[in-house]
Amino acid sequence: MQEENRATAVPEFILQNRLSEDLDLSHLRLTSFAAEVFQLSHLKRLWLDDNELTSLPESVGTLAGLELFSVYKNHLPVLPEALWKLKNLRVLNVSANRLTNLTESIESLKNLHTLDLGHNALSSLPASLGSLTNLTNFLYLHNNQLSSLPDSLGNLKNLRYLNVSDNHLTTLPESIGNLASLIELRAFNNQLVRLPASIGSLASLKELYLNNNSLVQLPESLGNLARLRKLILRDNQLASLPASLGNLAQLTDLDLRDNRLEILPESLGNLKNLAYLDLRANKLTALPDGIGDLPTLEKLDLRWNRLSSTNGWLPALERRGCTVYT
Repeated sequence: MQEENRATAVPEFILQNRLSEDLDLSHLRLTSFAAEVFQLSHLKRLWLDDNELTSLPESVGTLAGLELFSVYKNHLPVLPEALWKLKNLRVLNVSANRLTNLTESIESLKNLHTLDLGHNALSSLPASLGSLTNLTNFLYLHNNQLSSLPDSLGNLKNLRYLNVSDNHLTTLPESIGNLASLIELRAFNNQLVRLPASIGSLASLKELYLNNNSLVQLPESLGNLARLRKLILRDNQLASLPASLGNLAQLTDLDLRDNRLEILPESLGNLKNLAYLDLRANKLTALPDGIGDLPTLEKLDLRWNRLSSTNGWLPALERRGCTVYT
């Protein structure tokens, strides 16, 4: 759609589709919300992504049937109060804008199952976020300026995916252990110095990303994550690991690169499903012999350590097909 006829072509396009349930006005460099949209009584899904909107009108609240509303990648500094009247919304994407705060009124969106607030400038979150108990799919909070998370987050017991990466978090709330349905937790690129013991209660967790933080130790309870498959801990300050890590029977990927590890627990030899073990850039002088008996290990990276002697089992590991870098 050319620049010169956009002003007339967009309303015409809208009116031609007045009975449609879907309307996609993305990538049009729109600077204002076309009033004709409010005539679309059948509208259920509206996309306004990648435009140049700096505000949304209060009249957006008249689109009572909306189930999906996406304004990704605009220039919105605030959201209108009327937005919280859209009680049928199931998906709300306001990522990549300029939002600095979020009102408690978000609790009105009781039917949301996906909420994307990533890539904004949020420094805090309302406690009412924990009222959105139908959030079952995704909650994106990454790339903001959050220094803490509300305790109420623990009320989201049906949430399956949580991304709080690229913030300023120094810890996670103890209540995070209540997220019984959580499958994937991404908390990398923060300033985490500790993890709550409750993290070991995440019985459904399969993937945990904690890279590029300031962790100096891990809770023993981490070994309770019986379904965990990926544990990414690179770029922290870990000098030791809890023996309980050997209980992670389903673990396939363990990334410990760029820490301060001088010794590894013998229990790592119990990780019979481990396929990838990255130990680069630590202070290791020896390895547990049990690593040589891991039956599914495909890649072992030992570069940039202080290993005083080559373990006799390394050649055997390579002969059976495991890639070993020393």
